[in-house]
Amino acid sequence: MSSPLVSLITSLLRSDHFSENQLPGITLLQCYRSIARTPILYNQPGIVLIAQGRKVGYLGDKEIHYNPGQYLVQTLPLPFECETFASAQEPLLGLVVRIEPVLLMELVHDMGAVATKAEPSPLASVAMTDAMFEAAERLLKTLHSPQETRVMGASRVRELIYEALKGEQGPALRAMVQGQGHYARITQVLSQMRENIEQDITVEHLARGANMSVSTFHQHFKDVALCSPLQYLKRLRLLKAQLLLTQDRYNVGQAAMAVGYKSVNQFSRDYKRYFGLTANDERQSA
Repeated sequence: MSSPLVSLITSLLRSDHFSENQLPGITLLQCYRSIARTPILYNQPGIVLIAQGRKVGYLGDKEIHYNPGQYLVQTLPLPFECETFASAQEPLLGLVVRIEPVLLMELVHDMGAVATKAEPSPLASVAMTDAMFEAAERLLKTLHSPQETRVMGASRVRELIYEALKGEQGPALRAMVQGQGHYARITQVLSQMRENIEQDITVEHLARGANMSVSTFHQHFKDVALCSPLQYLKRLRLLKAQLLLTQDRYNVGQAAMAVGYKSVNQFSRDYKRYFGLTANDERQSA
């Protein structure tokens, strides 16, 4: 089922015509070696389709396998750990489609009410239906032509996200824009935490913002994020600090302060515990 996607992605990666700026929000995945379990964060909601190779995500005690014939739907910025299986002979190949909130809102509105008892899951891998596979294939074929990308690209993306809305992760995608229930309120809290990462944040303050008691908030937060609010905040800060150290070349003290740590020593201890190497080693290896 995945072989046509493999050839389409491979030819795009070899093409001088393809650019990730050609159709914003579309990224091709390629990896030629296995990568051990590593903390990561998908910042933007999106759909990840694997054509070849495989990945395993670890969120709390939950394992999320996304292999050929499956796609991952990620709706919230949740720090988790990911392991990649690939080789030079059989590289990991895939497609990432960012989900724009405005487009998602339009689709949810146009689809109307959908009755479901399924509980939203912020990060899950589901089997590709024939319709989802065909939508992915049409999108990849469109990317081979700059003209067709300009004319039809947005429609192909819309079609693929529509198929995801019809699938098992449809409830989670709907919850992103409908703003109803406990899941939606926790979603809003997660966004606020991410936007105010450097500020002092207490569970009591977050619970008031979600209009819940502290105990109720704590339970609903753990149901969604599979960790406590303070654990989530710590992981979020450390992942942001890693980006500052490796991409923006902050020194250790600057990175610690930028993400809300008051103590550089505490930051260094937490960093070593989470990533397995010191923040200073991380910066020097960048």
